[in-house]
Amino acid sequence: MTKRRSTGFTLIELLVVIAIIAILAAILFPVFAQARAKARETVCISNSRQIGLQVRMYVQDFDEMMPIFHAYNTQPPAGSPDHLGTEVILLPYGKSKALFKCPDDLGGPSLADAFYGCPGASSYHQCYGSSYRFNKGSFTIVGGFSTQNNFPYVDDRPVSDASFTAPSDTRIIRDEMFPFFKQAKYGYFPDYFKQWHGRGGGVVFADGHAKFTVSDGQFDTQVVCPNGERSGDINPSTGAMYYWDCD
Repeated sequence: MTKRRSTGFTLIELLVVIAIIAILAAILFPVFAQARAKARETVCISNSRQIGLQVRMYVQDFDEMMPIFHAYNTQPPAGSPDHLGTEVILLPYGKSKALFKCPDDLGGPSLADAFYGCPGASSYHQCYGSSYRFNKGSFTIVGGFSTQNNFPYVDDRPVSDASFTAPSDTRIIRDEMFPFFKQAKYGYFPDYFKQWHGRGGGVVFADGHAKFTVSDGQFDTQVVCPNGERSGDINPSTGAMYYWDCD
């Protein structure tokens, strides 16, 4: 009489299979996470490029003048007909509010402020209408109309295509958050900072092209003011980086 061998796993075999699965998971999960992060970066920089093209179309339609500057306005709130935002001015050229949302827009501490933010909002896009910062030095300021944090600017400062001495090098739009904004010199940390992308952030230049910036060194050497001043250089009249003057 022959013995019938069980076709099931023994405990040792089952433990070996589980261990192999655990090892494979430890190897593959970070790879999958990196792939998803890279995909979000790709979407974000694609959005940036399309916003840059919208700016160029606006400039062509308005006698080479840059769009009107607005930033961080919550009164009226984003999404309402009277909301003031540069993205609203550009919307007719792209027809999609979704372009102004970075997939890694995770909001930040400022959103909890009852006046300057939007308590309960989960993203800058939801609160302010855009995940992208429009640099105040590169867009047209109209006194009494241009606003930031719900307050109007007093003086006019027109900016045209001809204002840019180095358009292909001049940063005009960027992601709101960069990982190196943990450095206090950028004014975000500790009160306003939250990690978005793991590597860097999207940047749009005055000629309309965009690229992903991955270090503070790259960021600081980008031109930030129309006259050619670089972001990390020091303004001798104020002792602060030109970042503070024009970003």
